[in-house]
Parts: sequence; C-alpha cells; structure tokens
Amino acid sequence: MRRVIFSADDFGLSEEVNEGIERAHREGVLSTASLMVTGHAVADAVARARRMPGLRVGLHLVVIEGSAVLPPDRIPLLVRANRSFGQHQLGLGVRYFFQPPARRQLALEVAAQFRAYTATGLRLDHANAHKHMHLHPTVGALLITEGRRHGLPAIRIPYEPAGPIRLADATRDTAGAKLLRKWTRLLRIQARRAGLRTNDQCFGIAWSGHMTRERVTSLIPRLPPGLSEIYFHPASERGDLLKRLMPGYAHEAELATLCSPDLPAALERADVEQTGWSGGTA
Repeated sequence: MRRVIFSADDFGLSEEVNEGIERAHREGVLSTASLMVTGHAVADAVARARRMPGLRVGLHLVVIEGSAVLPPDRIPLLVRANRSFGQHQLGLGVRYFFQPPARRQLALEVAAQFRAYTATGLRLDHANAHKHMHLHPTVGALLITEGRRHGLPAIRIPYEPAGPIRLADATRDTAGAKLLRKWTRLLRIQARRAGLRTNDQCFGIAWSGHMTRERVTSLIPRLPPGLSEIYFHPASERGDLLKRLMPGYAHEAELATLCSPDLPAALERADVEQTGWSGGTA
C-alpha cells in the first residue's frame, strides 16, 4: 500500500507564505504544515490555522537561519544580539556537538520552542527542523526528548531514495544526497526507540524550491511502498524576505503545483492514498 502526505514548511515565516499555505489547503492537496514559532508572521499563521481545522500543524524547529525564542543573554553561545542563529551549518553543528555549554543552551531553546508551540493551542501533529537540522544527533535527540514531553507523535525522516526522482526527472544522484541518506539512519533509530511514527521516504530535497507540476505528477506513480512525505515551500508571492532568504526558490510555482487538478488525478490513477501523520484519509 502506498500513502502520501503533502506538506509545507516555513508556516509563519511571512504572510505571503501563510497565504500560500492556506490556499494550497483550501484549493489543493496540502494537508499538513510545519510552524516556525519565531517566524515574522507566526500570529497570522496561528489565526489561519484556527480557521482551518482540517490543516494538520506541527513544529518546524529553528536552530539555524532564523530567530530564537529565548533572549540572547539566556543563550549567548547560540545567537547574536538580535536573537538570530547563524547560517553556517557546519560551524553550528560542531558547536552543538562538541561544546557542552552550547548543548545546554540548545536544550533550553528547544524546550522553549515546544512551549511556544503549546501556547498557540494548536494540536501538535508532528515535528521536524529547519534545514533538516534534526539530522544532527544532538538536535535530533533534543527534539525527540522534549517532543515526547509535549505529546509529539511523529517526526520527518528526510530520506529521499534516488530511484524515483531519477526516473521522474532524470535527476542525478549526488555525493551529498548519498551522505544525507546515510545520516538519516541514526535519526530513524532514535525515533523508533522513542516510539515515534516516521515516514518511509521523503521527497522535496533534490527539487527543493522547484517542485513543479510535471515533476510531482511524474513522481506519484513511482512512489515506493509505504508512507511518503512530499514537502513544499508555497507562497502567494515572493516578498522581500523570501527573496533574501531563498533567492532561487519558485514559491508561487510550488503553490500552483499544490493546487493543480493533475495531482488528485495522478493519485487516483496510481492508487496512492493521501493521508496524514496520524493516519486516515486526508
């Protein structure tokens, strides 16, 4: 049996992203969104989510390229004076792993982001991390440990098999993609030991920011057995923030993909069931 979750990241980042997610849910196949609790438009995202009880929302943990919940004097080893994390993945990863004081501050911030999510009153459907930082063993362990305290039921494993995307779009497998797949093994083990639900595979990494209708409709009949998550970055338009943070992304095109009638038709032809992290039909 093949099942699929259509999800969106960066809910709360900007009003344009929020509008894109709302339209993709109301007019398209989007069933799930991951919320940045420190996003520039988080209050707007929460208000929209409350108007859409069918949209399943989870936490999009931010420990890179974004803002923290805690003030800088609580986590001085993690953020700048304006509460922002750095953008250098390797440097942050080394700090999180090798510096015990930084790890302790990271634990405080992860807990604060889960508390901030709980304060929204939204049900916690799942969790993942911005830039897949939960693949880092320290971040992943903290997300799982703190998440369980807040009733976390499921997390994303960003494992993208090469075969389906190569067949769908002749996309080459890269050394980086191979390394990423290997790194997912530890996170899957951590999640299973914690009793969390996970996806079997995830799509949206190789084509990140460019999830076109042609690619996704070609991918659907090639989905492997089990649960697949296909994630997107939709937005109604590309404002200044999106242009600065994701200059190469085609947010509006991804919204159009999610709203295309070709996707439900492709699901029906391929006998793929649309679902959510908690199961059932989306």
